[in-house]
Amino acid sequence: MENKKIYITARCPIRTTLELVGGKWKLLIMHQLYGQTLRLNKLKAAIPDISEKMLIQELKVLVQSGLVHRKSYGEVPPRVEYSLTGKGENVKPLIKEMVNFSRKYEEKSRVGG
Repeated sequence: MENKKIYITARCPIRTTLELVGGKWKLLIMHQLYGQTLRLNKLKAAIPDISEKMLIQELKVLVQSGLVHRKSYGEVPPRVEYSLTGKGENVKPLIKEMVNFSRKYEEKSRVGG
């Protein structure tokens, strides 16, 4: 990893990342969409703690930021599917590193480190 100093500014990389994928739900939603297209009900089932209102709200933000694609089929009843965009797929290494961090943290907590 590069040890180049990051200066905290309005557009520093850390702040930009947190603005795009920070919060309680965005990364969990994107993780579920990685490599697959899902409808709202399948996403809701995959993340049972999230309310439907919050899921819709977070999906809207992710679509606006260009990380998630929303495809509406214009059918009755309405059919809408969500998938990651090319930009959104770049989140996979971040999620992987978060999982690694959590496992190391939990392991050290168990052994008293």
